[in-house]
Amino acid sequence: MSNPVTLPLWMFLLILVFAAITFASHFLFPSVRWFFRRRMERAVKQLNTRLQRPIEPFRLLRRYDLIQRLIYDPEVTRAVVDHAREAGMREDVAFEQARRYAREIVPSFSAFAYFGWGVRGARFLSRALYRVRLGHHDPQELAGIDPEATVIFVMNHRSNMDYVLVTHLAADRSALSYAVGEWAQVWPLSQLFRSMGAYFIRRKSRDALYRKVLRQYVGQATQGGVTQAIFPEGGLSLDGALAKPKLGLLSYIVEGLDLEARDVVFVPVGLNYDRVLEDKVLIGGAEAGGRRFNAGIGKVTRAILRQIWLRLRGKYHRFGYAAVSFGAPVSLRGHPDLVANPEVLAEHLMAQVGQVIPVLPVPLVAHLLLENDLDRAGLEQAFLAALDRLQSSHVHLPRADKSYAVEVGLRALTERDLVAKQGEIYRVNEASRKIVEFYANSIRHLF
Repeated sequence: MSNPVTLPLWMFLLILVFAAITFASHFLFPSVRWFFRRRMERAVKQLNTRLQRPIEPFRLLRRYDLIQRLIYDPEVTRAVVDHAREAGMREDVAFEQARRYAREIVPSFSAFAYFGWGVRGARFLSRALYRVRLGHHDPQELAGIDPEATVIFVMNHRSNMDYVLVTHLAADRSALSYAVGEWAQVWPLSQLFRSMGAYFIRRKSRDALYRKVLRQYVGQATQGGVTQAIFPEGGLSLDGALAKPKLGLLSYIVEGLDLEARDVVFVPVGLNYDRVLEDKVLIGGAEAGGRRFNAGIGKVTRAILRQIWLRLRGKYHRFGYAAVSFGAPVSLRGHPDLVANPEVLAEHLMAQVGQVIPVLPVPLVAHLLLENDLDRAGLEQAFLAALDRLQSSHVHLPRADKSYAVEVGLRALTERDLVAKQGEIYRVNEASRKIVEFYANSIRHLF
C-alpha cells in the first residue's frame, strides 16, 4: 500500500485540475454563493425599509427555481401533452420546447442592478434629455393601497423613454417589472433588462404552448404580488393618439384570480412629451402601414454622437418637458364586475389613463395652430380659452406663466421648422403637418 506509483506528468496535472474543480464546486462555490446571498438579503431588507412597497419574495427567488416552478405548473404540463399530440412529437421534446420558452420569458431580477446603477441611470438620462415634471398625483391615494395587493401601473405608450421615465419617478415606491417585446432580445440589452426584472414577450406569437407558458408566468407573478407596469396599447403609438387597448396581458392577469387571497389594484399613468425622440420614425412606420421602423443601430448611434458633440460645444438643449401623472387606483375587489369582462376592464383603464395625460406647451400650441393660423396675441387668447376647457386636466405651465408657456411651445415648434412665421402670423408648415398632428393628437381626446 505504501509503494510509490509513477504517473506521467500530464496525468498528474489532470488529476490536480479535476480535484480543484471538485473542491470548488462542492465546497468553495456554495460557500461563496451563501456569503453573497446573505449579504444580498441584508441589503434587500434595508432597502425595503425605504420603499413604499417592499420587494416581493417571489421576485427574489433564483431564476432557476422560477423556471422549474413554471415548467412544472400543471397547466403548462397539460399544454405540453396537448402540443406533443397535435404536433406529432414526443412529449420530452415538447417539454424541452416549453423549457426554452420559460428561459426566454423569466427575468433574473437583481436588486443591486435595479436600485444601484439602474435607477441612477434612469434618473440621469431623464434629466439629461428633459425637464421632468410630476403632474397630477395624490400621495395619500397611492399610500393607501392595501400593502398585500398586487399593484399594476397601466400606461399609455409614447416613447421608449417611458420605461426610463417611470422607473425614475417610481423609484421610491417599488421595483417595476415591465413586459418588453422582441426588440430587447438582443445582447447585451437582453441581460440588462432581465437584471432589471423585465420579462420578455413575443407580441405576435400564435404558438399555443408559448402563450400558455407566458400566461402562467404572468399569473404566478400576479399571485406573488409582483408590482408590474404594462402598456395595454401593445406598442408605441404611431400617430401620437391613444390606441385601442389589447387584451393579452390584461386577460392573463385577471384569469383565475383569487381576490380573497390578494387584491389587484391598477394605477392609471399618463405620460406626455414636448419632444418624442422617435417621432419621425413612428410616423414613418405609420406611413409604411406597419411596425417596420427605419431605426437601425447606425442611425441611433449617429443621433447619440450628434447630441454628445452639441454638448461638448456648449450648444446642447434639452428636448423640452416630459411629464407623468398618476390617476386614482382601481381595485378589482371594489369592481368585481370588471374581472369577468377583460374587454370592459381594458376600456375602463384606458379611459382613466387618457384623463390623466398631462398637457404640455408643445402639444397644446400644436393643437391650436392646427385649428387656425394665429398671430401671437391671438395664440395667447386661444391658449387661455383652451385652459378653460381643460380645467379637469393637469396643464403644466412653465414658471406658472401662461404667456411664457405659449413662448416655450412656439419656440420648440419654430426651431424645428414645424411652424413658420409669415409676417405676424404663425402657421403650420405643410411638409411637417403630420409631425405637428402627432403632438396635437396626444391631447386631442381631452377636447
